Amino acid sequence: MQTCSHLSQVHHVTPHTRGCEECLKMHDTWVHLRLCLECGHVGCCDSSKNRHATKHFHSTSHPIMRSIEPGESWGWCYVDQMELDFS
Repeated sequence: MQTCSHLSQVHHVTPHTRGCEECLKMHDTWVHLRLCLECGHVGCCDSSKNRHATKHFHSTSHPIMRSIEPGESWGWCYVDQMELDFS
C-alpha cells in the first residue's frame, strides 16, 4: 500500500477566511472549499470555475490540502496524487 511522503508538511492550521480567499476578493462564487494544511490558505475546489486550491499548490508547492466541507474528512496530496483520510 502506497503512503504519502509529504505528511511531515501537515501543520495545525486555522483557515484564513470563511470562503475561498481569491473568490472573495473577486466577488465570485465557489462550489466546495479546500484548506492548505501547510499554511491555512482556503481555496475553491476543481469543480469550481477558478480552481484556486490547485492554483495555490502550483504557486507555493504546498502538497496537501483537505476538504473543509461539513462531514468530510478526506484530503489530497497533489505531489503523490493520492487521497488521504483525516478522520
